[in-house]
Amino acid sequence: MTKTTNIILTNTPVSEGWQADNPVQIFKNEIHICLKEGQELSLRDIQKAGRKIEGLGIDTAKLTGDLWTEQSQWAFAMGFTCVGKLTNVEFTGDKAEQLADKLAIFAWSRDLTNQTPSQLYPLKLAELAAEYIKAQAPEHVSVETISGEDLEQQGWTGIYNVGKGSINPPCLMILDYNPTGDSQAPVAASLVGKGITFDSGGYSIKPSAGMFDMKCDMGGAAVVAGALALAINQGLDKRVKLFLCCAENMVSSHAYKLGDILTYKNGLTVEVANTDAEGRLVLADGLLAAAEAGSGLIINAATLTGAAMMATGGDYTALFGLDADLMEQTKAEAVKANEPVWQLPLERWHQDKCSSVFADTANSRTQKGGGAGGASNAAGFLARFVPNEGKGWLHMDLAAAYNGSANSLWAAGGTGQGIATIAALICDKA
Repeated sequence: MTKTTNIILTNTPVSEGWQADNPVQIFKNEIHICLKEGQELSLRDIQKAGRKIEGLGIDTAKLTGDLWTEQSQWAFAMGFTCVGKLTNVEFTGDKAEQLADKLAIFAWSRDLTNQTPSQLYPLKLAELAAEYIKAQAPEHVSVETISGEDLEQQGWTGIYNVGKGSINPPCLMILDYNPTGDSQAPVAASLVGKGITFDSGGYSIKPSAGMFDMKCDMGGAAVVAGALALAINQGLDKRVKLFLCCAENMVSSHAYKLGDILTYKNGLTVEVANTDAEGRLVLADGLLAAAEAGSGLIINAATLTGAAMMATGGDYTALFGLDADLMEQTKAEAVKANEPVWQLPLERWHQDKCSSVFADTANSRTQKGGGAGGASNAAGFLARFVPNEGKGWLHMDLAAAYNGSANSLWAAGGTGQGIATIAALICDKA
């Protein structure tokens, strides 16, 4: 194959031996994805074809022909792209430029997720996210970063305690995108991302196999940062704030400990029952900061629980919320974006599932994985820190954000799943 290979979506097989269950055909220096006569391949099938074609050693895929749609081109790109080829698709049609811009933003987010923990420490994550979003709209973006001991002094107890055991200081990055030019303009939406750049589990230490992929535990920060960049690229004209809660969860003589009690800005006390349930501790600060901003829509995203992975198989983003209308809107936008989501249970009484004798709540249970209903219980914990009894709040547990190894749909590494859905939500709500 040549360096750039034409990929044609067709309903005309090039050989009599074509099999409908294997739609990829090589013809001269082109590759055909053959539709079954009278039918369309599903987007999932097209994504699988993209993955198979990349496996043939193709460097760059050039999509050609009249049958490609915006949705099918994007599905192909998600299957074809991988480490070293995150932007190696040439699109066709009147949406080609828009798709290329979108792919570049996904590539940035995916590449960020794939960085090694030594490359991507908390302050570096905040710096890179701020630089990238500023580049989208330099005149409309301002950034504040609170780090180290200043976090404790200003009351951001979750981020401070989770990150204080590392030589690399934790930080809360607050980015304000305000295209209105009015410093008093209301904040239409706030995005909160979990930015744990490496998760050892702390004193509730993970086994080696479970720790291997924990560079991806900042996937929530990469997704919400990518979502804001995409929304800006698509013409977002209202004020949005981004809060990245960044820390390394390490073991040291300075690390936070089981049995510690943290007191948050809202007065809530939390007993640490599991230092490996750290994501919800840092997100609590981000949610409180978002509440202070007064936005009507708050979306947090995090690679939060193994329980969500067990429930969805890593094929879906797990959705949680107390606002039924927002849940339905999110599911509708996810379908349009071809980003599979699944709503898991959350009721107000989930806030009481992690009880403590010594504090208002614990951050988890002492059972492995937080016990039964672990993903819902984590969401219940977060619900304690959102305003308006959960109206306008969405929690995304990103079970589909990263693959440790390649499969039939995805290359190994970050996927960017959730970016397009969140971008659509903030563009619509804003």
